[in-house]
Amino acid sequence: MEAAIERGDALILVDVQNDFLPGGHLAVAHGDEIIPVLNQYIKLFKQHRLAILASRDWHPADHRSFITQGGIWPVHCVQNTPGAAFSADLALPKTVHLINKAQKNDQDYSAFANTSLHKQLGTLGVTRIFVGGLATEYCVLNTVLDAIRLGYQVFVLEDAIRAIKVKPEDEINAKLEMQQMGAALINIANIKTR
Repeated sequence: MEAAIERGDALILVDVQNDFLPGGHLAVAHGDEIIPVLNQYIKLFKQHRLAILASRDWHPADHRSFITQGGIWPVHCVQNTPGAAFSADLALPKTVHLINKAQKNDQDYSAFANTSLHKQLGTLGVTRIFVGGLATEYCVLNTVLDAIRLGYQVFVLEDAIRAIKVKPEDEINAKLEMQQMGAALINIANIKTR
């Protein structure tokens, strides 16, 4: 699969935060490997003056998804903590559009759920999105599915996502579901410029 980036495209970086990286409270194995690749995508989208948006989990300390509150996840990405910060190695431009998600006591995996993302993309004239980040079978999957439901054409950056793999098959199942719903999997080598 190849794609030529063009006007109306946007890059969405999902939750590339310290707590999801090695050493973090909810680390995704090899999650740090996507950062150099994402930086290549960022550079490409910057060169073509295309929109770049970044979502982040921005949880209250008593978020209901936490084990301490009866949820399934360890405490992670609490607002204004080092774990909630984006990786220092991620080359976010000054013009990045920031999306805070799950910042109340909700369990929203998607960057579209209870956020301004859809509105911002509309204001920017975006019709196609390129999605990378963490984790494949949770926040990336749900962001992609919501984007498709909202009418966006979606490309998933297969070389810039990683899975938690609570179950070994979760990663492949998530990729298959995204494809079945209409998303295309793509790698940096398959991005063409006009």
